[in-house]
Amino acid sequence: MKLAFVIPAYNEEALIGKCLESVVAEIARSGADAEIIVVNNASTDRTGEIARSFPSVRVVDEPKKGLVNARDAGFAASEGFDLVANIDSDTIVPVGWLDTVFSEFAKDTKLVCLSGPYVYYDMSAWSRFLVNMFYGLTYLIYVLNRFVLRVGSVVQGGNFVFKRAAWAQVGGYDRSIQFFGEDTDVAVRLSKVGGVKWTFKLKMKTSGRRLEKEGVFKTAGTYTLNFFWVTFRGKPATKEYTDIRPD
Repeated sequence: MKLAFVIPAYNEEALIGKCLESVVAEIARSGADAEIIVVNNASTDRTGEIARSFPSVRVVDEPKKGLVNARDAGFAASEGFDLVANIDSDTIVPVGWLDTVFSEFAKDTKLVCLSGPYVYYDMSAWSRFLVNMFYGLTYLIYVLNRFVLRVGSVVQGGNFVFKRAAWAQVGGYDRSIQFFGEDTDVAVRLSKVGGVKWTFKLKMKTSGRRLEKEGVFKTAGTYTLNFFWVTFRGKPATKEYTDIRPD
């Protein structure tokens, strides 16, 4: 299966290079038929320049700022690919990540989306412990929503892969969603046409800058609120968000 990485990036000159290095290395290691698409989302820094310095990276410009706008522009540019891997510009793809993706989709033809947790590489041990506790609760909610209530599933924004045809089938991205709840919207709508799996086997390294800046409990509370709001009411409760970038 052919796979396209879609990476939205707004003013990410500090981290986009490390992200792309990890993606390029994982593609080379795995031998996958894959392409990298960076969506330069109204950046005013060197994000686009840095991304274009990688020969294997295709840069798409999306002038309308917003995470979902950028993901949608990347999705449009991924035409011709079977799978779309949606990661973020502050993530680092671990060795073996693509092996897990292709293995999971190969063994379950009804699977339309795969996701997993973050590993916050730059947070304190205590904060990482709290996050792990939260992910334990997340898994219980995943089992409840997918297999018992059948109202959706769980998708971790910045670490999910879906079948392009399935996402097109359900109508693609809802650009009215600004930031919070975009991943849950993916989970709920794709669950209507196939399996949406959340697994600890698909870990993604990422920066914990938002959790450290806003606090683990506050951030977890905001995401949890919007998860249930989108799952049961169709739209997120929170529209405003703060851009968190390195000082």
